[in-house]
Amino acid sequence: MSISMIALLLVAGFLSGAINAVAGGGTFLTFGALTLAGLPPISANATSSIVQFPGYITSTLAYWQEIRRSWKSAVALVVVSIMGGAMGALTLLALDNPSFRALVPWLLAGATTLFALGPLLKPKVGSEQPVITPKGIAGQFFTALYGGFFGAGMGIMMLAVLGLAAGGSYHHLNALKNLLAIVIAAIAIIIFVGGGIIAWTQAAIMLPAVALGGYAGVWMARRVPQTAMRLVVIAVGAALTAYYFLTG
Repeated sequence: MSISMIALLLVAGFLSGAINAVAGGGTFLTFGALTLAGLPPISANATSSIVQFPGYITSTLAYWQEIRRSWKSAVALVVVSIMGGAMGALTLLALDNPSFRALVPWLLAGATTLFALGPLLKPKVGSEQPVITPKGIAGQFFTALYGGFFGAGMGIMMLAVLGLAAGGSYHHLNALKNLLAIVIAAIAIIIFVGGGIIAWTQAAIMLPAVALGGYAGVWMARRVPQTAMRLVVIAVGAALTAYYFLTG
């Protein structure tokens, strides 16, 4: 691997961690950098899941008190998330690279649009309510299936689903979202590792950069407007979408 490619992965990892800490959407950067590094799209997608995983853990620990207060809701949604995430990851493994490559521009276009509409999809804010409803269970299953298969924009989708299904305070819903993101990513990673599609060298390069970026993101959050960070993510998503459509 060339020095310039290592530098690209380090920069993309750092910016991904920082953007996730401020606005979310870092998956666009890691997936894009890994594809530019020459990884097949399925491997790039799976390796991106590994790279993003530590951030899910730290975000969940920060909300541990909220999770403890709503653990009954969390248990039900964790079970559904395991099922959906496993099905999504197994579906990805069942595809070959050309088939997945044909889907990538459409997935990126949908995820970019979802991210751009994120401010309009904010969950309802109110008193905390149980999220164990048929609508919430079904919505979370399909969100987990998408997350296990691709993942970009999953957090925004999950907040919208949980908010529309039951409502609750933002921190209550965000805590559940972070916990469920760990579950979905973990089950997908186990399946991807078993399928032998993780690019470990690239992952090892990006992981510390993502961690440093997440730390720096706290500093950036106090100084850089979230709107500016969101525009960067949308621009990257749009550029990747155009690239995959034009080179398909």
